[in-house]
Amino acid sequence: TKHKAAKDPYFLYAASNLGSLLILIGYPVFIEPNFTLLEQSKSWQYFYYLFLALTIICALVVMRFSKNEISEQISDEKDIEKINFSQKIKWFLLSLIPSSLMLGVTSYVSTDVSPVPLIWIIPLALYLLTFIIVFSTRPILKHEHMVKAMPFIVLFSFLYIVCKSYPIWFIFFLHLLVFFICAMVCHGELARTRPHTKYLTEFYLWMSFGGFFGGVFNALIAPVVFKELVEYPLAIVLACLLKPNLKKKEEKTDFVYELILAVCLGLGIFAVDYLIKGIRSGYPHFLSDPYWLSNLLIYGIPVVICLKTAKNPVRFGLQVGAILLVYSFYLNTGSGNTALLTERNFFGIHRVSIDRSGRYVNLYHGTTLHGTQRVDQKNDCVPMTYYAKDGPVGSLFEMMRARGVKINIGAVGVGTGSVSCYGEKDEDWVFYEIDPSIVRMNNEAKHFTYFKNSKANTYVVFGDARLKLKDAPNGFFDLIILDAFSSDAIPVHLITKEAVSLYLEKLRQGGIIAYHTSNRYLELAPVVANLAGDAHLTSIIQRDGGDRNSERSASEWILLAYDKNNFGKLNQDPGWKPLQIDPNLKIWTDDYSNVFSIFNKGRF
Repeated sequence: TKHKAAKDPYFLYAASNLGSLLILIGYPVFIEPNFTLLEQSKSWQYFYYLFLALTIICALVVMRFSKNEISEQISDEKDIEKINFSQKIKWFLLSLIPSSLMLGVTSYVSTDVSPVPLIWIIPLALYLLTFIIVFSTRPILKHEHMVKAMPFIVLFSFLYIVCKSYPIWFIFFLHLLVFFICAMVCHGELARTRPHTKYLTEFYLWMSFGGFFGGVFNALIAPVVFKELVEYPLAIVLACLLKPNLKKKEEKTDFVYELILAVCLGLGIFAVDYLIKGIRSGYPHFLSDPYWLSNLLIYGIPVVICLKTAKNPVRFGLQVGAILLVYSFYLNTGSGNTALLTERNFFGIHRVSIDRSGRYVNLYHGTTLHGTQRVDQKNDCVPMTYYAKDGPVGSLFEMMRARGVKINIGAVGVGTGSVSCYGEKDEDWVFYEIDPSIVRMNNEAKHFTYFKNSKANTYVVFGDARLKLKDAPNGFFDLIILDAFSSDAIPVHLITKEAVSLYLEKLRQGGIIAYHTSNRYLELAPVVANLAGDAHLTSIIQRDGGDRNSERSASEWILLAYDKNNFGKLNQDPGWKPLQIDPNLKIWTDDYSNVFSIFNKGRF
């Protein structure tokens, strides 16, 4: 059109991403708590009709212009220089790297740093914010300032994280800051090199391809190729390599020479580390704090060298890569825990390791412990951590054994299989597990032997528990245990009104539903209490503080049943208390849930 902004309409990228950012934040805060899924679906339908109407209006506006005006515009564009292929590839990479980095930092902070539910919103919001800033008509953060700040932010954050692993909130902030600055540089370079409007569609296509393949790489390729979260530091290194040289004259770079320098820097770090360890072995009091002080000496000089070479993007990127590679090597070999097995798939990274003392084998998903077994009890079946005999689960089974009858158990979530130690001969214990890697870890007898040593007949059914439980006979189970978590997050569809209704169908008369609700960030007890009240069930809860001496972890368990007499002597146990309904919390259904409303700085 003849509009004054038609010659540079790229500010519309800022507008579209602002819309995405507003709905991203508005959904968990406003939409999800106030509207059911059905209401959301209907509203979306009406807004889509509005969108179609606006699109038609846009088409009518364009049709108002005469063919002569369009021909005039085309003739003005004939002398515009064509875009070469290398520029297109650069656009592709500049959009691919922030996309990959956003997913990488989300995976890292949501599993290894702080597995807070909904934490993925923050990196995605920052990702959208970078687009809004760089494509604004008057960016609040100038591109050249971001380019100059990038080396300092990346290297300072690395040095701080290496030397200090606390406070956790600041480490979290540093990871997000590095991501933000790298995305600002890449997206800023996209905005700086944007073409004439004649090539707007092609520019958008290459930019979209880059974002798309960044997601494909992290979601589909990386979990198959890498056992660890390699794509995260890799994306940082690539961002450093693509850091633009703002000088007018581009300097020619010998890649082989720069690669040799980076290798020498990495070998230098190994040499300094070896020297410090040698001195410390001869003089035990030298550098008595082996963490921050020695790491400062080992990595401080390489970081300064990197800062000095930051004007050369290739040299800077390769040297950052060398530092991160050496640090990753020491992180995996010197953490104190000996890794026995690492498996990665769609559900995340699971690690089996022996602790520093050599006494315990642990199963982790991210930073969340999912089970432990003592090395000297491989031939025994002694439940530990959340399932210890002197804890809530132990008292539950002691009460059920007092009935003097065989029981059938349904358990959602396998973990290490610790709970199967309570099984007796001729009992059927059915475990529902969606992640096959967890079962493979249990089948490795050298890691966890709970299933192998259990007296009960143990079966594993693969798939989503809600779907697979429908196939179980009605009235088959005496106890259903809900203990399915991904890191520290709960699958919401297992804690809804419809889910409880399904569990009750599968319970025998006198049966019990047991929820394991231990969580560091969510207060799940009110949700379960309201579900129990809606289904006319009685409920009791035990919040156990744990006991290191008895190898019992802190945990929270809730029991549901039709009749309080089903709980037997637990009604007189001071550890178990009635669960109170929360009138301010709506009942969760398959059509409504509100995770935002139950955030709590948890105990567990």
